[in-house]
Amino acid sequence: MMEQQSLIVTEDLCIGYTNKKQPVAIASAVNITLNKGTLTALVGANGIGKSTLLRTLTGIQQPLSGNITLSGRPLTQFEPLALAKQISVVLTEKLPPGNLTIYEIIALGRQPYTNWLGKMSPEDLDKVNEAITLTGVQELLWKKHYEASDGQLQNAMIARALAQDTPIIILDEPTTHLDLPHKLKLFALLKKLAADKGKCVLFSTHDIDLAAEISDEMMVMSEGKIIQDSPKALIINGTLNRIFAADGIRFDPDKGRFTFDSL
Repeated sequence: MMEQQSLIVTEDLCIGYTNKKQPVAIASAVNITLNKGTLTALVGANGIGKSTLLRTLTGIQQPLSGNITLSGRPLTQFEPLALAKQISVVLTEKLPPGNLTIYEIIALGRQPYTNWLGKMSPEDLDKVNEAITLTGVQELLWKKHYEASDGQLQNAMIARALAQDTPIIILDEPTTHLDLPHKLKLFALLKKLAADKGKCVLFSTHDIDLAAEISDEMMVMSEGKIIQDSPKALIINGTLNRIFAADGIRFDPDKGRFTFDSL
């Protein structure tokens, strides 16, 4: 068995935001570890702070307190270009107005490696083509990004992250605009990237049933805290069941999915 290598580790992390110069904590005492070759799902109710956590782990947003290390070094020590070679990010923000094609969006993933002219080497082109093949967006390449559907654009953004070729990939709700067959295809791709290519993949999702089935680990965010464990352990100890307990929904371990108490 391959020895686990910790890539992102947090210590007593407190995440949140500042309102009128006053810190507002969303979750505190966050101690999590993300390992190489591991697919981890982040789940929790709407508005619980999943996006805030992802933005904090990627250095986009500053923590209120605590520490984040990346491959043993404080995250704050990484310059933006160096960080872009370690972590690729797919967030939910819309692209700004412009005329970029889908291919050009994907090629932007190579920006951390190209020279100041943005000229791509044969290796850069190979990485872009591999990302295109993995995500199956060949027929979209010459569409303008504003001509693509939300689902198609989501696949293009994932392809851009793959072209970036980082050891860590972090995605915020990557299946939001996808129908079930494409969700399953994306989950299979994320699993392949972790298992076969040794990537550390973290994604937030509302598709908890599917995430529990395919993920190596899950992080459950609730009540100002985060619990990390295997899906099996979180099912057995009732953690998944408590996420939506107030809404009359429970996780049925026999069926492997959420059900209504009345059904």
